[in-house]
Amino acid sequence: MSPSPAHPDAGAARVEALLRELAPRTLGALTRRHGQFDACEDAVQEALLAAALQWPQDGVPADPQAWLLTVAGRRLVDGWRSESARRAREESAAARAVPDAHVAPGADVEAAAPAPEEDDTLALLFLCCHPALSPPSQLALTLRAVGGLTTAQIASAFLVPEATMAQRISRAKARIRDAGTTFALPPAGDRATRLGVVLHVLYLMFNEGYVATAGDTLARVELTREAIRLTRLLRAQLPGDGEVQGLLALMLLTDARRPARVDARGELVPLAEQDRGRWDAGEIAEGVALVGDALARAPLGPYQLQAAIAALHAEAPSADATDWRQIVALYRLLERVAGTNPMVKLNEAVAVAMVDGPRAGLVLLDGLAGGLAESHRLDAVRAHLLERDGDLAGARDAYRAAARRTTSLPERRYLERRAAALPGGDGEA
Repeated sequence: MSPSPAHPDAGAARVEALLRELAPRTLGALTRRHGQFDACEDAVQEALLAAALQWPQDGVPADPQAWLLTVAGRRLVDGWRSESARRAREESAAARAVPDAHVAPGADVEAAAPAPEEDDTLALLFLCCHPALSPPSQLALTLRAVGGLTTAQIASAFLVPEATMAQRISRAKARIRDAGTTFALPPAGDRATRLGVVLHVLYLMFNEGYVATAGDTLARVELTREAIRLTRLLRAQLPGDGEVQGLLALMLLTDARRPARVDARGELVPLAEQDRGRWDAGEIAEGVALVGDALARAPLGPYQLQAAIAALHAEAPSADATDWRQIVALYRLLERVAGTNPMVKLNEAVAVAMVDGPRAGLVLLDGLAGGLAESHRLDAVRAHLLERDGDLAGARDAYRAAARRTTSLPERRYLERRAAALPGGDGEA
């Protein structure tokens, strides 16, 4: 056994990082040996919980993955012996210890369950993004099975009760079981399509972390970090794929702006007003290098193009000095490559307004009402462009409409402040 760090918090953080790294490898190894992904996933979650409780106190085993495989194997056998106990564990795994999963420090776990050399992370990503699952279920299952997050952590990230998230994950695993899916990479003919789903799930995970759709915080850093980590893993296994590289570049270039997105009071700061000196220079340098290499590949894909747009923002010294004409051209190329997307069109309208004036941007917004009917972002962009065009009453009304629609409290406060600052706003919310 190797000793844990002296500081308990440092030890716990080290264990958490190690468990997230080992989670997909352990689950892949167990599933490859025994099949029954749903039962294996339950068993691995319990092993991860046991390790999180035991390792900070006793130290990390010499072969931590073998330890996890041994404990998970024992729990898998227990689950086969009692299906009802398995269901109970699914509902409460994140909230209780697993006393019979303890492995004594001197136990010969390596001999019982040698760690495999093969890394099954890619196969797990494809499995969790099975087309039989809805996008929310794909995302939740990926975070748990591949990301190593507990059900409680996932539920907290998406602001739902833990029991609700447990049911969602359980149904997702049942769908995969009922579909008769084998644990293997999809056939070559299906792989490109399925890879698109995997990338989309990682993209959604990052976006939900970067701009939380609900709640009292602007960002959920644990989700953005996990999305970046998983995309790095995917790139390591598919180093020649330009879209995987493009997605990683897009995440890094976007995440680089995170330190400047809130002020000292925790209030939202829009891109044009951010202190660019606070942007993460390391992430920008890595992202720019990645996108430059990816754009040299053919064919171009939507993530590469979005990363190219993000790189132009990242390299500009200010909003006014940004190459908006090139950004408009890239958005139009993106539309030709990926088809019409309301959110892309919304961002294009902002870029067009920077090149040709706010009225030109407002013209583009007129055709988006149907595609973004339930989103506050259309009203928010319209308000910004109306304010730039001098229609302050219209801008005030649009800011208020956007504030009513958003479920993000930081965004609501920002929009209400913008409305109140305009003539006739009178400080009203």
